[in-house]
Amino acid sequence: MEYTFYKYQGTGNDFVMVDNRDKLFPKNDTKLIERLCDRKFGIGADGLILLENDSNADFRMVYYNSDGNESSMCGNGGRCIVAFANFLEIIDTETDFLAIDGRHHATISDGGSISLKMKDVNTVSVYQDYTFLDTGSPHHVELVDDLLNLDVKKIGAGIRYSDMYGERGANVNFVKQSGTDTFSVRTYERGVEDETLSCGTGVTAVALAMKAMGKAEGNTIILHTPGGELIVSFKQNDKQFSDIYLTGPAKFVFRGDIEW
Repeated sequence: MEYTFYKYQGTGNDFVMVDNRDKLFPKNDTKLIERLCDRKFGIGADGLILLENDSNADFRMVYYNSDGNESSMCGNGGRCIVAFANFLEIIDTETDFLAIDGRHHATISDGGSISLKMKDVNTVSVYQDYTFLDTGSPHHVELVDDLLNLDVKKIGAGIRYSDMYGERGANVNFVKQSGTDTFSVRTYERGVEDETLSCGTGVTAVALAMKAMGKAEGNTIILHTPGGELIVSFKQNDKQFSDIYLTGPAKFVFRGDIEW
């Protein structure tokens, strides 16, 4: 069968988007999803996202990593699917949709920037050398001195597959402070098994970790990734965080047709 797909990216984190409201996509075919995400033999993406109907929300987001497996929440993917839903005229400039970690609210600004509400975070575990928290996906956050020359894939994989995180693993974020409330971030993503240009749940985790560690002063944090700038804002009560918003661009790249 031939299907139409759409490609979107949020600060370089790119996704194949499929309108699956007709439920025709073979969701259990992990090899197909992996092939579609392959950058040499397929469309090429960090993940694939299905937009589906939901009786209790504007739509449902179903997210797969590029290895073909359904995964936990993706922040940049969440912002991209909001842009996609707007393109499909399912929503205007505000929405409530469902993802694997629950309900999310999002708004689209006049300039096209998308602000996505993330789940509340009630636990931030601060250790001597790193911080761990779950922002819809599990994240290891570690400050480093030389972020630019760091071998993110090698060191990140070592942490992701270590006994510390067991079979589930974790995403790994390396951070360098560049200002009072400004940080540079590079992320190794599980499921992609490589560095990505940006990770939405990752920069959210970094912002909250830096605040919990006392490295940030305010409640609005600027994060610089290799793919661009994202902003995370929040309310804090000790190490509990609520009203967390991830804000940044989500861009249409191209559309096409493919047989599978």
